[in-house]
Amino acid sequence: MKTIALIGPTASGKSDLALQAAAVTGARILSLDSLSIYKGIDIASAKPTVEERGEIIHYGIDVLTPDRPFDVTTFVDLYRQALRDCEAAGVPLIIVGGTSFYLKVLLEGISETPVTDESTRQKVAAMLQDQANAYGLLQRVDPAYMAGIDPNDRYRTEKMLTIYLQTGTPPSAWFAVHPPEPVLADAPLFAIDVPRDVLRERITRRTEKMVASGLIDEVARLEQQYGRTPNPMKAIGITEVLEFLDGKVSKAEMTQQIITHTAQLAKRQQTFNRNQFAAKTVLPYDVLLPHLTAALSN
Repeated sequence: MKTIALIGPTASGKSDLALQAAAVTGARILSLDSLSIYKGIDIASAKPTVEERGEIIHYGIDVLTPDRPFDVTTFVDLYRQALRDCEAAGVPLIIVGGTSFYLKVLLEGISETPVTDESTRQKVAAMLQDQANAYGLLQRVDPAYMAGIDPNDRYRTEKMLTIYLQTGTPPSAWFAVHPPEPVLADAPLFAIDVPRDVLRERITRRTEKMVASGLIDEVARLEQQYGRTPNPMKAIGITEVLEFLDGKVSKAEMTQQIITHTAQLAKRQQTFNRNQFAAKTVLPYDVLLPHLTAALSN
């Protein structure tokens, strides 16, 4: 069973290419996207519609409600499920998405975490009532490791605190004994090469289409249902609409802000992909499809 991965900045056409390649080869698709995983965040995530997906089986789309937290282990589990299913069906798998960090974790692995008991979970929950103090404790216990974690990163603070309280071991010492193991075996990696001006134009067109398709109504519904606390409510395309709903910006200003912030995200994604994935085939969108289908068929 063949697996390939396709990466590229947001709005570069990854999903379209993956759908085309899957239609030709019978492949299934695993989406590595931090917004598409949520039910109800359809326009803001720019996920393929049900009609666009057609009969092609997707993993990683519409898995959780926006009020449910998740971490990278969720995507590891989704990959393992997709792999099992594809092997059973005898079909290839395309891994595609803009959140390339998740692909990096699949390739490099993830460290085992300790099994926690109820007492530890209660202690962690109580200590996280004052996150600054919880972070300060970890900083004293493991200053070098915690230097790489933002004091406001609640998820990672909770994870490191859980390891420390459950094992009595500083996180760095735990990870030294339990190093990461790769989850995904070597797979051909393809990247879309797109000029910055072309990408900016694609982002502009996509944003305008999102607004015309009901983005404001979608965000208003999400806010009414889940409030503004969940992490996905802080995503690009949602925060700008919330500012518009608050009367802080005009509709035109909102649209321009989404375009600008998305372009900044795309630049960060391009930098990450360039620096983190050395062995990859980089080609323009227009010529990538036959290379994808060939890799899936070999």
